Amino acid sequence: MKTKSFGLALLSAAALSAALFSSCKKEGQVADGRAVSAIQDVPASPILSGVLGTGHFTKDTILLTSGITWHLDGLVYVDSSDVLIIQPGTKILGDTSSVSGVAGGGLIITKSAKILADGTAANPIIFTSEKATNPQPGDWAGVVLLGKAKTNVPTTTRVEGVTDLAPADATYGGTDDADNSGILRYVRIEYAGFALSLNNELNGLTLAGVGSGTIIDFVEVFKANDDAFEFFGGTVNASHLLAIDAYDDLFDTDNGYKGTISYALGLTDTTRADQSQSNGFESDNNAGGTTATPNTHAKYNYVTIVGLPNAARASQSYTVSLPGGGTATGKYGRAAHLRRNTEFEITNSIFLGYNNGIVFDTNLGNTYGKFTSGTSLASANFVHGYVNAWATEASNVFTKISAPAGNNGYETANPNLNIALLAPFNRNSPANLVPIGSSVAKNAGAFPVGATTWANGWSKLK
Repeated sequence: MKTKSFGLALLSAAALSAALFSSCKKEGQVADGRAVSAIQDVPASPILSGVLGTGHFTKDTILLTSGITWHLDGLVYVDSSDVLIIQPGTKILGDTSSVSGVAGGGLIITKSAKILADGTAANPIIFTSEKATNPQPGDWAGVVLLGKAKTNVPTTTRVEGVTDLAPADATYGGTDDADNSGILRYVRIEYAGFALSLNNELNGLTLAGVGSGTIIDFVEVFKANDDAFEFFGGTVNASHLLAIDAYDDLFDTDNGYKGTISYALGLTDTTRADQSQSNGFESDNNAGGTTATPNTHAKYNYVTIVGLPNAARASQSYTVSLPGGGTATGKYGRAAHLRRNTEFEITNSIFLGYNNGIVFDTNLGNTYGKFTSGTSLASANFVHGYVNAWATEASNVFTKISAPAGNNGYETANPNLNIALLAPFNRNSPANLVPIGSSVAKNAGAFPVGATTWANGWSKLK
Protein backbone atom coordinates (compact mmCIF):
# COMPACT_ATOMS: atom_id res chain seq x y z
CA MET A 1 0.00 0.00 0.00
CA LYS A 2 -0.14 0.16 2.08
CA THR A 3 15.45 17.29 -11.15
CA LYS A 4 17.38 18.96 -14.07
CA SER A 5 15.84 21.03 -16.94
CA PHE A 6 12.17 22.24 -17.42
CA GLY A 7 10.18 24.39 -14.85
CA LEU A 8 11.30 26.22 -11.71
CA ALA A 9 13.02 24.52 -8.82
CA LEU A 10 13.76 24.88 -5.20
CA LEU A 11 17.14 25.93 -4.16
CA SER A 12 19.20 25.14 -1.15
CA ALA A 13 20.05 28.19 0.96
CA ALA A 14 23.71 28.03 -0.08
CA ALA A 15 22.78 28.42 -3.71
CA LEU A 16 20.38 31.32 -3.20
CA SER A 17 23.07 33.96 -3.31
CA ALA A 18 23.82 32.96 -6.90
CA ALA A 19 20.18 33.06 -7.96
CA LEU A 20 18.68 35.57 -10.35
CA PHE A 21 15.26 36.92 -9.42
CA SER A 22 12.68 38.28 -11.81
CA SER A 23 9.01 39.12 -11.42
CA CYS A 24 6.43 37.12 -13.33
CA LYS A 25 2.62 37.02 -13.49
CA LYS A 26 0.79 33.82 -14.35
CA GLU A 27 -2.33 34.71 -16.32
CA GLY A 28 -5.58 32.93 -15.76
CA GLN A 29 -4.56 31.42 -12.41
CA VAL A 30 -6.26 32.45 -9.20
CA ALA A 31 -5.48 31.31 -5.68
CA ASP A 32 -7.46 32.28 -2.61
CA GLY A 33 -9.35 34.92 -4.57
CA ARG A 34 -6.35 36.91 -5.76
CA ALA A 35 -4.22 36.92 -8.88
CA VAL A 36 -1.21 34.65 -8.65
CA SER A 37 2.14 36.38 -8.95
CA ALA A 38 5.50 34.83 -8.42
CA ILE A 39 9.12 35.46 -7.75
CA GLN A 40 11.00 33.21 -10.15
CA ASP A 41 14.27 31.74 -9.01
CA VAL A 42 16.57 30.80 -11.91
CA PRO A 43 19.59 29.08 -10.39
CA ALA A 44 22.70 28.04 -12.26
CA SER A 45 21.95 24.46 -11.21
CA PRO A 46 18.17 23.88 -11.00
CA ILE A 47 17.93 21.68 -7.92
CA LEU A 48 14.90 21.69 -5.60
CA SER A 49 15.61 20.63 -2.04
CA GLY A 50 14.47 21.17 1.52
CA VAL A 51 11.35 23.14 2.44
CA LEU A 52 9.97 25.70 0.03
CA GLY A 53 8.35 28.70 1.61
CA THR A 54 10.73 29.22 4.52
CA GLY A 55 12.74 32.12 3.21
CA HIS A 56 13.64 30.99 -0.29
CA PHE A 57 11.08 33.30 -1.89
CA THR A 58 9.75 36.71 -0.95
CA LYS A 59 6.33 36.09 -2.54
CA ASP A 60 3.88 33.31 -1.83
CA THR A 61 4.06 31.63 -5.24
CA ILE A 62 6.79 29.43 -6.69
CA LEU A 63 6.92 28.92 -10.44
CA LEU A 64 8.49 25.97 -12.24
CA THR A 65 8.91 27.05 -15.84
CA SER A 66 8.92 24.71 -18.81
CA GLY A 67 12.25 25.91 -20.15
CA ILE A 68 14.18 24.10 -17.42
CA THR A 69 14.27 20.48 -16.32
CA TRP A 70 14.05 20.43 -12.55
CA HIS A 71 15.57 17.96 -10.11
CA LEU A 72 14.01 16.94 -6.80
CA ASP A 73 16.89 16.30 -4.39
CA GLY A 74 15.36 14.30 -1.56
CA LEU A 75 11.85 15.00 -0.29
CA VAL A 76 10.91 18.58 -1.20
CA TYR A 77 8.13 20.17 0.86
CA VAL A 78 5.96 23.04 -0.36
CA ASP A 79 4.84 24.72 2.84
CA SER A 80 3.74 27.96 4.54
CA SER A 81 0.66 28.66 2.41
CA ASP A 82 2.80 28.71 -0.74
CA VAL A 83 1.41 27.92 -4.20
CA LEU A 84 3.63 25.84 -6.49
CA ILE A 85 2.81 26.51 -10.17
CA ILE A 86 4.16 24.09 -12.77
CA GLN A 87 3.82 25.14 -16.40
CA PRO A 88 2.52 22.78 -19.10
CA GLY A 89 5.33 20.76 -20.65
CA THR A 90 7.55 20.96 -17.57
CA LYS A 91 9.71 17.96 -16.72
CA ILE A 92 10.66 17.23 -13.11
CA LEU A 93 13.22 14.52 -12.37
CA GLY A 94 13.35 12.67 -9.06
CA ASP A 95 16.93 12.06 -8.03
CA THR A 96 17.83 8.63 -6.73
CA SER A 97 19.03 8.23 -3.17
CA SER A 98 22.60 7.12 -2.46
CA VAL A 99 21.70 5.96 1.06
CA SER A 100 19.76 2.77 1.74
CA GLY A 101 16.49 3.42 3.55
CA VAL A 102 16.49 7.13 2.68
CA ALA A 103 14.00 8.46 0.15
CA GLY A 104 15.15 9.80 -3.17
CA GLY A 105 13.57 12.85 -4.74
CA GLY A 106 9.91 13.48 -4.00
CA LEU A 107 7.38 16.29 -3.82
CA ILE A 108 5.14 16.85 -0.80
CA ILE A 109 2.46 19.54 -0.84
CA THR A 110 1.60 20.19 2.81
CA LYS A 111 -1.93 20.93 3.93
CA SER A 112 -1.13 24.63 4.19
CA ALA A 113 0.03 24.84 0.55
CA LYS A 114 -1.23 24.25 -2.99
CA ILE A 115 0.01 22.90 -6.32
CA LEU A 116 -1.20 24.14 -9.70
CA ALA A 117 0.15 21.55 -12.15
CA ASP A 118 -2.19 22.17 -15.08
CA GLY A 119 -0.77 20.55 -18.20
CA THR A 120 -2.43 19.84 -21.53
CA ALA A 121 -2.82 16.76 -23.70
CA ALA A 122 -0.19 18.18 -26.06
CA ASN A 123 2.11 19.32 -23.23
CA PRO A 124 1.68 17.12 -20.16
CA ILE A 125 3.66 17.72 -16.98
CA ILE A 126 6.00 14.78 -16.41
CA PHE A 127 7.51 13.60 -13.13
CA THR A 128 10.02 10.84 -13.80
CA SER A 129 13.34 9.26 -12.82
CA GLU A 130 16.57 11.15 -13.27
CA LYS A 131 17.95 8.08 -15.06
CA ALA A 132 18.05 8.71 -18.78
CA THR A 133 18.58 5.02 -19.48
CA ASN A 134 17.06 1.98 -17.77
CA PRO A 135 14.84 3.77 -15.23
CA GLN A 136 13.33 1.48 -12.61
CA PRO A 137 10.31 1.55 -10.28
CA GLY A 138 11.32 3.19 -7.01
CA ASP A 139 14.05 5.38 -8.51
CA TRP A 140 12.47 8.30 -6.63
CA ALA A 141 9.80 8.77 -3.97
CA GLY A 142 6.68 10.12 -5.71
CA VAL A 143 4.14 12.94 -5.34
CA VAL A 144 2.14 13.54 -2.15
CA LEU A 145 -0.79 15.93 -1.61
CA LEU A 146 -1.85 16.56 1.99
CA GLY A 147 -5.16 18.26 2.73
CA LYS A 148 -7.57 19.37 5.45
CA ALA A 149 -10.60 17.22 4.60
CA LYS A 150 -12.03 14.70 7.06
CA THR A 151 -10.44 11.32 7.68
CA ASN A 152 -11.09 8.69 10.34
CA VAL A 153 -7.64 8.98 11.90
CA PRO A 154 -6.33 11.80 14.15
CA THR A 155 -5.22 15.01 12.43
CA THR A 156 -1.82 14.43 14.00
CA THR A 157 -1.35 11.34 11.81
CA ARG A 158 1.76 11.58 9.63
CA VAL A 159 1.36 10.39 6.07
CA GLU A 160 2.71 6.92 5.31
CA GLY A 161 6.25 6.62 4.07
CA VAL A 162 7.58 9.81 5.70
CA THR A 163 9.99 9.81 8.63
CA ASP A 164 8.99 11.42 11.94
CA LEU A 165 12.00 13.73 11.40
CA ALA A 166 10.21 15.48 8.53
CA PRO A 167 11.33 19.14 8.31
CA ALA A 168 7.78 20.35 7.57
CA ASP A 169 4.28 19.34 8.66
CA ALA A 170 3.62 15.92 7.08
CA THR A 171 0.27 15.36 8.78
CA TYR A 172 -3.07 15.32 7.03
CA GLY A 173 -6.78 15.71 7.66
CA GLY A 174 -9.07 18.25 9.28
CA THR A 175 -12.71 19.36 9.05
CA ASP A 176 -12.91 21.07 5.64
CA ASP A 177 -14.28 18.57 3.11
CA ALA A 178 -14.25 21.29 0.43
CA ASP A 179 -10.55 21.98 0.99
CA ASN A 180 -8.55 22.86 -2.13
CA SER A 181 -5.03 21.48 -2.57
CA GLY A 182 -4.86 22.73 -6.16
CA ILE A 183 -4.76 21.01 -9.54
CA LEU A 184 -3.12 17.94 -11.06
CA ARG A 185 -4.29 17.74 -14.67
CA TYR A 186 -2.53 16.09 -17.59
CA VAL A 187 0.23 14.89 -15.30
CA ARG A 188 2.34 11.74 -15.67
CA ILE A 189 4.22 10.21 -12.72
CA GLU A 190 6.75 7.52 -13.65
CA TYR A 191 9.04 5.10 -11.70
CA ALA A 192 8.12 6.45 -8.24
CA GLY A 193 7.62 4.84 -4.84
CA PHE A 194 9.59 4.38 -1.62
CA ALA A 195 9.31 1.94 1.30
CA LEU A 196 10.32 3.53 4.59
CA SER A 197 9.53 0.19 6.24
CA LEU A 198 7.28 -2.80 5.59
CA ASN A 199 3.75 -1.62 4.68
CA ASN A 200 4.82 2.00 5.27
CA GLU A 201 5.36 3.32 1.76
CA LEU A 202 5.05 6.31 -0.52
CA ASN A 203 3.12 5.57 -3.71
CA GLY A 204 3.17 6.98 -7.20
CA LEU A 205 0.52 9.51 -6.15
CA THR A 206 -0.54 9.73 -2.51
CA LEU A 207 -3.65 11.79 -1.68
CA ALA A 208 -4.17 12.18 2.08
CA GLY A 209 -7.05 14.18 3.47
CA VAL A 210 -7.45 15.93 0.13
CA GLY A 211 -10.69 17.86 -0.27
CA SER A 212 -13.28 18.11 -3.03
CA GLY A 213 -12.05 21.56 -4.08
CA THR A 214 -8.98 19.86 -5.57
CA ILE A 215 -8.89 18.85 -9.25
CA ILE A 216 -7.36 15.45 -10.06
CA ASP A 217 -8.02 14.77 -13.75
CA PHE A 218 -6.02 13.10 -16.52
CA VAL A 219 -3.29 11.64 -14.32
CA GLU A 220 -1.18 8.59 -15.14
CA VAL A 221 1.01 6.64 -12.70
CA PHE A 222 3.44 4.39 -14.56
CA LYS A 223 5.50 1.63 -12.89
CA ALA A 224 5.12 2.70 -9.26
CA ASN A 225 7.04 0.75 -6.64
CA ASP A 226 3.99 0.44 -4.40
CA ASP A 227 0.39 1.48 -5.16
CA ALA A 228 -0.25 3.61 -8.20
CA PHE A 229 -2.91 5.77 -6.45
CA GLU A 230 -3.68 5.71 -2.73
CA PHE A 231 -6.39 7.80 -1.08
CA PHE A 232 -6.09 8.21 2.71
CA GLY A 233 -9.44 9.71 3.63
CA GLY A 234 -10.61 12.95 2.12
CA THR A 235 -13.33 13.77 -0.40
CA VAL A 236 -11.44 14.52 -3.60
CA ASN A 237 -12.97 13.21 -6.84
CA ALA A 238 -10.58 11.86 -9.46
CA SER A 239 -11.23 11.07 -13.10
CA HIS A 240 -9.41 9.93 -16.25
CA LEU A 241 -6.79 7.96 -14.35
CA LEU A 242 -4.28 5.47 -15.71
CA ALA A 243 -2.58 3.07 -13.30
CA ILE A 244 -0.01 1.08 -15.28
CA ASP A 245 2.24 -1.66 -13.86
CA ALA A 246 2.05 -0.83 -10.16
CA TYR A 247 3.95 -3.17 -7.85
CA ASP A 248 1.15 -3.42 -5.29
CA ASP A 249 -2.43 -2.17 -5.74
CA LEU A 250 -3.62 -0.13 -8.68
CA PHE A 251 -6.13 1.88 -6.62
CA ASP A 252 -6.19 1.87 -2.81
CA THR A 253 -8.81 3.68 -0.68
CA ASP A 254 -8.93 3.83 3.12
CA ASN A 255 -9.10 5.98 6.27
CA GLY A 256 -12.54 7.36 5.42
CA TYR A 257 -12.17 8.26 1.75
CA LYS A 258 -15.56 9.38 0.37
CA GLY A 259 -14.88 10.52 -3.20
CA THR A 260 -15.62 9.22 -6.70
CA ILE A 261 -13.11 7.61 -9.07
CA SER A 262 -14.43 7.59 -12.63
CA TYR A 263 -13.08 6.71 -16.07
CA ALA A 264 -10.06 4.85 -14.80
CA LEU A 265 -7.87 2.10 -16.26
CA GLY A 266 -5.66 -0.21 -14.22
CA LEU A 267 -3.19 -2.68 -15.75
CA THR A 268 -1.39 -4.91 -13.28
CA ASP A 269 2.35 -5.50 -13.65
CA THR A 270 2.75 -8.93 -15.28
CA THR A 271 6.37 -9.35 -14.11
CA ARG A 272 6.21 -8.81 -10.31
CA ALA A 273 3.82 -8.92 -7.36
CA ASP A 274 4.08 -7.61 -3.80
CA GLN A 275 4.24 -9.53 -0.51
CA SER A 276 0.95 -7.94 0.54
CA GLN A 277 -0.67 -9.39 -2.63
CA SER A 278 -1.18 -7.10 -5.61
CA ASN A 279 -4.82 -6.21 -6.23
CA GLY A 280 -6.73 -4.08 -8.69
CA PHE A 281 -8.79 -2.27 -6.02
CA GLU A 282 -8.09 -2.51 -2.32
CA SER A 283 -10.38 -0.75 0.13
CA ASP A 284 -10.50 -0.62 3.94
CA ASN A 285 -12.26 1.57 6.45
CA ASN A 286 -8.98 1.54 8.34
CA ALA A 287 -6.24 -0.93 9.20
CA GLY A 288 -8.19 -2.29 12.18
CA GLY A 289 -11.54 -2.56 10.41
CA THR A 290 -13.19 -0.46 13.11
CA THR A 291 -16.33 1.64 12.74
CA ALA A 292 -14.35 4.89 12.95
CA THR A 293 -16.08 7.67 11.01
CA PRO A 294 -16.31 8.90 8.39
CA ASN A 295 -16.54 5.42 6.94
CA THR A 296 -14.64 4.78 3.73
CA HIS A 297 -17.22 4.91 0.96
CA ALA A 298 -15.41 5.07 -2.37
CA LYS A 299 -17.44 5.24 -5.56
CA TYR A 300 -15.95 3.60 -8.68
CA ASN A 301 -17.68 4.25 -11.97
CA TYR A 302 -16.54 3.29 -15.50
CA VAL A 303 -13.36 1.48 -14.49
CA THR A 304 -11.41 -1.28 -16.27
CA ILE A 305 -9.02 -3.52 -14.30
CA VAL A 306 -6.88 -6.02 -16.23
CA GLY A 307 -4.77 -8.67 -14.53
CA LEU A 308 -2.91 -11.63 -16.05
CA PRO A 309 -3.45 -13.41 -19.39
CA ASN A 310 -3.85 -16.92 -17.95
CA ALA A 311 -4.40 -18.75 -14.67
CA ALA A 312 -0.79 -19.94 -14.41
CA ARG A 313 0.47 -16.37 -14.54
CA ALA A 314 -2.17 -15.23 -12.07
CA SER A 315 -0.94 -17.91 -9.63
CA GLN A 316 2.75 -17.15 -10.04
CA SER A 317 4.90 -16.37 -7.00
CA TYR A 318 7.86 -13.99 -6.76
CA THR A 319 10.69 -13.57 -4.27
CA VAL A 320 10.40 -10.10 -2.76
CA SER A 321 13.18 -8.20 -0.98
CA LEU A 322 11.87 -6.51 2.17
CA PRO A 323 12.86 -3.07 3.48
CA GLY A 324 15.56 -3.57 6.08
CA GLY A 325 16.52 -7.00 4.76
CA GLY A 326 15.05 -10.43 4.32
CA THR A 327 12.69 -11.78 1.70
CA ALA A 328 9.04 -12.76 1.35
CA THR A 329 6.75 -14.24 -1.28
CA GLY A 330 4.92 -11.91 -3.61
CA LYS A 331 1.60 -12.96 -5.18
CA TYR A 332 -1.27 -11.53 -7.17
CA GLY A 333 -4.47 -11.05 -5.20
CA ARG A 334 -7.92 -10.03 -6.39
CA ALA A 335 -9.39 -7.74 -9.01
CA ALA A 336 -11.15 -5.94 -6.14
CA HIS A 337 -10.49 -6.63 -2.45
CA LEU A 338 -13.22 -5.04 -0.31
CA ARG A 339 -12.44 -5.54 3.36
CA ARG A 340 -12.07 -4.22 6.91
CA ASN A 341 -15.48 -2.58 7.24
CA THR A 342 -15.26 -0.57 4.03
CA GLU A 343 -18.30 0.69 2.14
CA PHE A 344 -18.30 1.11 -1.64
CA GLU A 345 -20.21 1.65 -4.85
CA ILE A 346 -18.91 -0.07 -8.00
CA THR A 347 -20.83 0.48 -11.23
CA ASN A 348 -20.37 0.07 -14.99
CA SER A 349 -16.95 -1.52 -14.59
CA ILE A 350 -14.91 -4.39 -16.04
CA PHE A 351 -12.59 -6.76 -14.15
CA LEU A 352 -10.63 -9.66 -15.64
CA GLY A 353 -7.46 -11.70 -15.32
CA TYR A 354 -7.21 -12.49 -11.59
CA ASN A 355 -7.89 -15.82 -9.88
CA ASN A 356 -10.56 -14.06 -7.84
CA GLY A 357 -12.60 -11.18 -9.20
CA ILE A 358 -14.65 -9.07 -6.78
CA VAL A 359 -14.11 -10.34 -3.24
CA PHE A 360 -16.03 -9.31 -0.12
CA ASP A 361 -14.13 -9.95 3.11
CA THR A 362 -16.15 -11.23 6.07
CA ASN A 363 -13.51 -10.46 8.72
CA LEU A 364 -13.21 -7.20 10.70
CA GLY A 365 -16.57 -5.62 10.06
CA ASN A 366 -17.97 -8.05 7.49
CA THR A 367 -17.86 -6.03 4.29
CA TYR A 368 -20.09 -8.63 2.63
CA GLY A 369 -22.75 -7.81 5.21
CA LYS A 370 -22.57 -4.15 4.23
CA PHE A 371 -23.23 -5.19 0.64
CA THR A 372 -26.13 -7.52 1.35
CA SER A 373 -27.72 -4.95 3.67
CA GLY A 374 -27.65 -2.29 0.98
CA THR A 375 -25.06 -0.03 2.61
CA SER A 376 -22.79 -0.75 -0.36
CA LEU A 377 -23.63 -1.24 -4.03
CA ALA A 378 -22.40 -3.14 -7.09
CA SER A 379 -24.31 -2.72 -10.35
CA ALA A 380 -23.81 -3.31 -14.09
CA ASN A 381 -20.33 -4.82 -13.66
CA PHE A 382 -18.65 -7.50 -15.79
CA VAL A 383 -16.35 -9.65 -13.70
CA HIS A 384 -14.04 -12.52 -14.64
CA GLY A 385 -12.10 -14.78 -12.29
CA TYR A 386 -10.07 -17.88 -13.18
CA VAL A 387 -11.35 -19.50 -9.96
CA ASN A 388 -14.10 -17.25 -8.63
CA ALA A 389 -15.66 -14.28 -10.38
CA TRP A 390 -17.46 -13.27 -7.18
CA ALA A 391 -16.51 -14.54 -3.72
CA THR A 392 -16.48 -13.95 -0.01
CA GLU A 393 -13.22 -14.37 1.89
CA ALA A 394 -12.34 -15.18 5.49
CA SER A 395 -8.71 -15.68 6.54
CA ASN A 396 -7.65 -16.16 2.91
CA VAL A 397 -10.28 -18.86 2.31
CA PHE A 398 -12.54 -18.01 -0.64
CA THR A 399 -16.16 -19.07 -1.00
CA LYS A 400 -17.79 -18.74 -4.40
CA ILE A 401 -21.01 -16.73 -4.63
CA SER A 402 -23.27 -16.07 -7.60
CA ALA A 403 -23.02 -12.77 -9.45
CA PRO A 404 -25.34 -10.40 -7.60
CA ALA A 405 -28.46 -9.28 -9.42
CA GLY A 406 -27.67 -6.71 -12.09
CA ASN A 407 -24.06 -7.90 -12.44
CA ASN A 408 -22.27 -10.56 -14.49
CA GLY A 409 -19.68 -13.20 -13.62
CA TYR A 410 -17.49 -15.45 -15.79
CA GLU A 411 -15.07 -18.22 -14.82
CA THR A 412 -13.22 -19.25 -17.96
CA ALA A 413 -9.67 -20.16 -18.97
CA ASN A 414 -9.74 -17.33 -21.50
CA PRO A 415 -10.35 -14.24 -19.34
CA ASN A 416 -11.58 -12.22 -22.30
CA LEU A 417 -13.94 -14.82 -23.79
CA ASN A 418 -17.18 -13.20 -22.64
CA ILE A 419 -16.18 -9.61 -21.97
CA ALA A 420 -14.54 -9.25 -25.40
CA LEU A 421 -12.11 -6.35 -25.22
CA LEU A 422 -10.07 -5.89 -28.39
CA ALA A 423 -6.69 -7.03 -27.00
CA PRO A 424 -6.52 -6.38 -23.23
CA PHE A 425 -3.00 -7.74 -22.75
CA ASN A 426 -1.51 -5.64 -25.56
CA ARG A 427 -0.62 -2.34 -23.91
CA ASN A 428 0.46 -0.13 -26.77
CA SER A 429 -2.86 1.65 -27.31
CA PRO A 430 -6.05 2.55 -25.42
CA ALA A 431 -7.96 1.07 -28.36
CA ASN A 432 -6.93 -2.41 -27.18
CA LEU A 433 -9.00 -1.95 -24.01
CA VAL A 434 -12.25 -1.17 -25.85
CA PRO A 435 -15.18 -3.64 -25.80
CA ILE A 436 -15.61 -4.73 -29.41
CA GLY A 437 -18.54 -5.59 -31.62
CA SER A 438 -21.57 -6.67 -29.67
CA SER A 439 -19.62 -7.16 -26.45
CA VAL A 440 -21.84 -7.54 -23.40
CA ALA A 441 -19.66 -4.88 -21.74
CA LYS A 442 -19.77 -2.30 -24.53
CA ASN A 443 -21.27 0.36 -22.25
CA ALA A 444 -18.92 -0.28 -19.35
CA GLY A 445 -15.29 0.18 -18.41
CA ALA A 446 -12.82 3.03 -18.80
CA PHE A 447 -13.65 3.40 -22.50
CA PRO A 448 -17.41 2.76 -22.89
CA VAL A 449 -18.62 2.62 -26.51
CA GLY A 450 -15.01 2.97 -27.66
CA ALA A 451 -14.44 6.45 -26.23
CA THR A 452 -10.64 6.42 -25.91
CA THR A 453 -9.98 10.06 -26.76
CA TRP A 454 -9.34 11.06 -23.16
CA ALA A 455 -6.28 8.76 -22.89
CA ASN A 456 -4.71 9.61 -26.26
CA GLY A 457 -1.56 11.66 -26.75
CA TRP A 458 -0.41 12.46 -23.21
CA SER A 459 -0.17 8.96 -21.71
CA LYS A 460 2.28 6.08 -22.03
CA LEU A 461 -0.41 4.08 -23.80
CA LYS A 462 -0.31 6.60 -26.69
